[in-house]
Amino acid sequence: MKASGRVIYGIYGAGGCGRGVLPVADAMLRSAGNPGDYELVFIDDDAGGAAINGRRALSLEEFLSEDASRRFVAIAVADPASRATLDARCRDRGLDYFSVVATNAVIMDDVEIGDGAVLSPFVTITSNVRIGRHFHANLYSYVEHDCRIGDFVTFAPGVRCNGNVAIGDHAYLGAGSTLRQGKPGSPLEIGEGAVVGMGAVVTKSVPPGVTVVGNPARPIEPGT
Repeated sequence: MKASGRVIYGIYGAGGCGRGVLPVADAMLRSAGNPGDYELVFIDDDAGGAAINGRRALSLEEFLSEDASRRFVAIAVADPASRATLDARCRDRGLDYFSVVATNAVIMDDVEIGDGAVLSPFVTITSNVRIGRHFHANLYSYVEHDCRIGDFVTFAPGVRCNGNVAIGDHAYLGAGSTLRQGKPGSPLEIGEGAVVGMGAVVTKSVPPGVTVVGNPARPIEPGT
């Protein structure tokens, strides 16, 4: 079948994260005056063909079989490891990504963000920031100047990432957590795969794979 001029956008994941991201993507596409024929759908292999919040929910195979000239995906799953798994699946099938950026998000000077990002309403990214692939910044989060953020990093709502912070791949920052500002040449570091608990105040660097909680944030003791 010859593909039409239609473009289809898929939000991969129809859980709570995806259901919060799809309306943001819809508003973004509408405000951009996206030309031509396009549709925005959920991709969810467990949806069983049921509509979700008034939108079609397709399996990945159904999405790939749609009559369309182009297909774009944004992965809307909060867990970094799960997002990486879905990314591998999408890349294996040759899919292209689009970033979802709320119409009221603020991005200032000299900011680079990798593909597949999701920036929710009221997110702010200031200046001289480098961010990797598939970054999620939820409601009211911010990233201050001179930060370096890896791939598949998740900010839950209200994360405050102050200047000169370096965050490794697959890190997860819980709702309302705060990262103290680092210094030029000596950033505060959040290691690869580290987890910062809800409301934690991080004043010291966090090693890779470690979970910290509290104010000031401390590692969780084994068995707690």
